[in-house]
Amino acid sequence: MRLQGSCHCQAVTFSVETLAPYPYARCYCSICRKTAGSGGFGIFMIAQADTLEIDGEDNIAKYHAKLEDGGISLAERCFCMICGSQLWLFDPRWPTHLHPHASAFDTSLPKPPAHMDYFVASAAPWVEFHDGADIERIDGPYTVGMEDWHRDRGLLADT
Repeated sequence: MRLQGSCHCQAVTFSVETLAPYPYARCYCSICRKTAGSGGFGIFMIAQADTLEIDGEDNIAKYHAKLEDGGISLAERCFCMICGSQLWLFDPRWPTHLHPHASAFDTSLPKPPAHMDYFVASAAPWVEFHDGADIERIDGPYTVGMEDWHRDRGLLADT
């Protein structure tokens, strides 16, 4: 499935292919909630890195987060340097994947039938978790890959 995205000011537009179009995973880690989460969490997805097409690449800045142990993350959090919109995360440890932020897509995304909240132990104290029949919550990182989550539910898309 080809998805179109952009920053708020339209200085950066992009498109990417994904097999996993449902924005089901909400991350409450301090990095996601502070860099992209106005609701106290960030939602990013998975796409094929080699399908990324960008207009306005000169307007992209990259941030390598400071880790709790004092180190610097290898992952690049890419955002528009004009309006500050979060666009995607790329981690060279998994070079075939790109993790776009669901909020950056202009293409209408399908409503997920279930959600996963992870790093809930890192949630800000003011966060109220969503209620719902099918929400899995874990204190740490997700344990099932994003494509596997879609495959297990029969939601994997054709590209």
